[in-house]
Amino acid sequence: MKRYICLLVMLFIFTGAKPAAAQQRYIVRSTGGLSSVLNLCKVLGCQVRGQLDGQIGQSFLVTSTTNLVGNLVGGLVNFLEALLGITSVELDQLMTIGPHSLLPSSPSNQLWQRTPINYYGTTVWYGYAYQPAAHIVRLPDVQNGFHVTGSGVVADINTGVDPTHPALQGVLMQGYDFTRNQPGASEMLDFMSPYPAACSGCAPAKVNQSSAAILDQSSAAILDDSHYAAFGHGTMVAGVIHLVAPTARILPVKAFHPDGTGYLSDVIRATYYAVENHANVINMSFNFTSPSPELTRAMAYANSHSAICVASAGNAGRQEYAYPASLRNVMGVASTSDFDARSSFSNYGPQVVWVAAPGEQIVSTYPFGTYASSSGTSFSAPMVSGGVALLLGANPNLTSSAAAAAIAQAQVLTPDLVNGRLDLYRAMWSVSRPNPTPAPSSDDQE
Repeated sequence: MKRYICLLVMLFIFTGAKPAAAQQRYIVRSTGGLSSVLNLCKVLGCQVRGQLDGQIGQSFLVTSTTNLVGNLVGGLVNFLEALLGITSVELDQLMTIGPHSLLPSSPSNQLWQRTPINYYGTTVWYGYAYQPAAHIVRLPDVQNGFHVTGSGVVADINTGVDPTHPALQGVLMQGYDFTRNQPGASEMLDFMSPYPAACSGCAPAKVNQSSAAILDQSSAAILDDSHYAAFGHGTMVAGVIHLVAPTARILPVKAFHPDGTGYLSDVIRATYYAVENHANVINMSFNFTSPSPELTRAMAYANSHSAICVASAGNAGRQEYAYPASLRNVMGVASTSDFDARSSFSNYGPQVVWVAAPGEQIVSTYPFGTYASSSGTSFSAPMVSGGVALLLGANPNLTSSAAAAAIAQAQVLTPDLVNGRLDLYRAMWSVSRPNPTPAPSSDDQE
């Protein structure tokens, strides 16, 4: 081994390596495991910060003031693979959730419908349970007609969740916080001020970007700050999952900070964590435009362990690749309006979209036990994730390809939305019959 290290030192000197301007984060993959990465860092002066791929032990986070990507290229990578098993090095990208959309932040009228009702064992607001989006995707038809309310575990990689929200009690699992490396996934730890008290008489107030929540004005003013640009995002996405599949369990996995930033390495760790904790569905309401070999491997690993992956298509309003939605084993979800038109902010096209779902002024749970409305493909994706949990109620052994085929039984709209807008009744019909015939349309049901 000393001889190998000497060879590495010589190669390192030969490359003329120059320090980077600041400490950088890299994702290093090695078939030789931790020991080979440690040997690499002995030479290059980097530090191994942790393992990313759970029990597999081949992917690691490394920090260095040296530009590893710039130096470990070409024949040197091939040499390192033969010598230490180092197969790839990529920059650990800093990602951002949001902005949610480019729509005005005017609140949904449904936020005024606050009559408490029972919704499969929990008390929720009427405007949440009976909002237009639920009827558009024919959620009541499926829940009542097929007697399914959701099965399995849906993991949500996000900013965390309000673990005390009354609507989510009974379905939330503990989860994990990868931003703090500790059990639990509470985004309430990100809120530095005293928690707002319940405010039944409050009007909807802008809290961040396109979101409006039922909070007093002083609390809303605190949250309308860049530090809290994505605060509540995880609780809202969890609420949409719960709306569609109220008896499915939700595994919150915190990989993003309240300002919306999060590292690719934490998303990768979160993916392996979700699989190891028996997630049947993984919801990813985020995207970025640069491909990642390590994220691709993580999605393939999830798929090989029967986890069905769903991701938002993005809010740039363009026809472009966005990851993880553009990966072949992930269902990318675009946003539509309540009038079945593509949302102006939604990405589109076959390279990123599998199906679309309502994503404008969606009413959902929000921290402090309240509710909010917001727009974006972030809230379209969990409608599909929740829909998959409904399908699991009819077929617990549903494969990823079978789930995608069922979800594709959608309401055809325009070619840029590929398979069309989510129709849960058609999807359920396709998996509940051995030789499915076309499902009745919504017009036939009326």
